[in-house]
Amino acid sequence: MSHITLKQLAAELNLSISTVSKALKDSYEINEKTIQRVKKLAKKYHYRPNKTALNLKNRQTKTIGVIIPNILNYFFAKVLLGIEQEANEKGYQIIICLSNNKYSKEAESLLLLSDGSVDGFILSIAKETQIQHRYNHFEDIIGQDYPMVMFDRVSDKINCDKVIINDYDAAYEATDFLLQHQRKKIALISTINDLNIGKSRIKGYIAALNNNKNYKNEPLIVEIHQKTAYTTVVNTLFKEHNDIDGIFATDNVSAITAMKIAKSNGYQIPKDISVIGFSNNKISRLSCPPLTVISQNALEMGKKAASLLIDRIATNSTPHFTTATIDAELIVREST
Repeated sequence: MSHITLKQLAAELNLSISTVSKALKDSYEINEKTIQRVKKLAKKYHYRPNKTALNLKNRQTKTIGVIIPNILNYFFAKVLLGIEQEANEKGYQIIICLSNNKYSKEAESLLLLSDGSVDGFILSIAKETQIQHRYNHFEDIIGQDYPMVMFDRVSDKINCDKVIINDYDAAYEATDFLLQHQRKKIALISTINDLNIGKSRIKGYIAALNNNKNYKNEPLIVEIHQKTAYTTVVNTLFKEHNDIDGIFATDNVSAITAMKIAKSNGYQIPKDISVIGFSNNKISRLSCPPLTVISQNALEMGKKAASLLIDRIATNSTPHFTTATIDAELIVREST
């Protein structure tokens, strides 16, 4: 086998690229038996590190790789704007890749940019990656000494800097706001129940209901799994629960669909029913009536992610990773 790569060694040994890389450097993290196995195979194939890639990597490119799940999503677009503003201010450029919420696309993007093209990565985990709990591609990149910052959709399994909002607290605050306005039957509509952020929002909603002694109804959680199902699912909710008087949605399309269907069923908003969405985008401001929302302060999140990564690149220090929490904010409009 001529010009064997680190990736080929890893595949033959059934180890991650990160483990092989560390074993070749006699890392204390890798046990002696594995180090010997790796070195034996490397010797057999006359493995030599790719000097061009190493030189590229060791020379700062002043470029950051950004991988986001969906460019059409207002939240991600706004985070991207924040990343770019902060990066440009510090003399960095960004390269953007889309995972389209697919594990394979995310892994390909990391592989593509880890050839010395960038100094580090900022990303939000693809939906498929999180559902399947497949994090080996992140570990491989970190094993190659690339710093990484995750935002919004993050994983406790990966040791890196992170930027989040407190989704539990945000959902608690939104639900509590509806309770303070004497709402007796509040539904939660979730389109992201498979993701950690979605699970945290559901927990916050349930906790707010449980902590209110005057609230008599059970939690009412409605899940939407397909983009084509919004109207059908929300119509069913109103048919089965005609006494509903409060809705908290984890996204704005659900919230505005709910307002539209409520109005068509003769409800007056907010007299008969109050509705809260998630994300302070244009659709929330232009809806009729304008929608009360939880704002994630996406621009601030992007700036913080870029700032953390650039500091990490500059200091090149290990452990003591930071999880920065950006304050979410309830913006009250006419829908409540």
